[in-house]
Amino acid sequence: MQTADVVIIGAGIVGSSIAYHLTAAGCRNILVIERASALGKGSTGKSMGGVRAQFSMPISIQMSLYSIPFYADFEQQLGFPCDYRPQGYLFCATNRKQLAYLHTNYQLQVKMGLKDVRLLAGDEIRSMFPQLRADDILGGSFCSTDGFVDPYSAMNGFMSWASDHGATLWKNTVVCGIQRDNDGVVSVETTRGRVATQKVVNCAGAWAAEVAALAGVDLPVQPLRRMLVPSEPFDEFPHTAPMIIDMSNGFHFRPEARGFLLAWNDPEETTGFKTDFDPGFIEKVLTRAADRVPCFANLPVNPKRAWAGLYEMTPDHHPILGQAPGVPGFFLANGFSGHGVMHAPATGKILSDLILAGKTDLIDASLLNLSRFAEDRLIHETAVL
Repeated sequence: MQTADVVIIGAGIVGSSIAYHLTAAGCRNILVIERASALGKGSTGKSMGGVRAQFSMPISIQMSLYSIPFYADFEQQLGFPCDYRPQGYLFCATNRKQLAYLHTNYQLQVKMGLKDVRLLAGDEIRSMFPQLRADDILGGSFCSTDGFVDPYSAMNGFMSWASDHGATLWKNTVVCGIQRDNDGVVSVETTRGRVATQKVVNCAGAWAAEVAALAGVDLPVQPLRRMLVPSEPFDEFPHTAPMIIDMSNGFHFRPEARGFLLAWNDPEETTGFKTDFDPGFIEKVLTRAADRVPCFANLPVNPKRAWAGLYEMTPDHHPILGQAPGVPGFFLANGFSGHGVMHAPATGKILSDLILAGKTDLIDASLLNLSRFAEDRLIHETAVL
């Protein structure tokens, strides 16, 4: 029977980052199990790739303050690219309440150590991007170190480095059981046989609740479809632009290749494993795009290039990190609610610390444990896209 010090279930960007951080900390006997034939076929490969520190809650800011510098140094440290582009995030406020909200967030972000965030007046935004319809924009918030990464490259970089330094990756392998005794986890049953281990990490993304159930854990993570629409090449808006967020309705977009990537969180979307793209979404997003960026009325879009992916949602839109209560050795890294890519480096560090040392200095990990739901300690992050 195979043995492993740590078994990681799921080789997306979160599982890959945990594998990297464990390996970098000296833990060599790691087995990563991926059910698909290739990495990134779940949420990672369908992500918009945004990274930002402009949040409203300290714990989210802390995780970004580790993750974004990590991405900035990624190629130098790991020897693989992640295509970090610090083009920024620009939040555009259209009423006094939104403006006050951005100001409150700004004060917290600066207090937490974010150096590159600044508040902008409406006229500044109009001068930066005259292509925007900005008559109703009162002001905004911009951070130059926010930006985008290529999730697929980052995931491959993490896993390649871990594999080069002793970690093992099993693809085309399904976990079908997790055995426990009175002391905790003892083994994992897979389609390639049983693996003896006392530490298992659930990194199964939108499918995390199914994996947790194998260990007898009730995990409040549900899949939610998010759809993205890329445009064809278009040069009437600058490709140096940041991620621009219209706070009046949540529409946001960023440059992508020679075109743009458009996104909007449809409030009518319901949870479930829906990965098909709804063609009706294109009209919804293009209507909002043309309203905020008039030249986008001419934006060429090929519906066949649009796609849908799954967010893994928790009741408070924050991840569940750490050991499952009552199941020693069963660790959770789930429910990122759209922030898995941007917070993958921090998650890798936090889980590696908790697995190897039982504690971490990066955050107060107890804030993100599974027990918070039973104890009514939900974290209400409001800066969610």
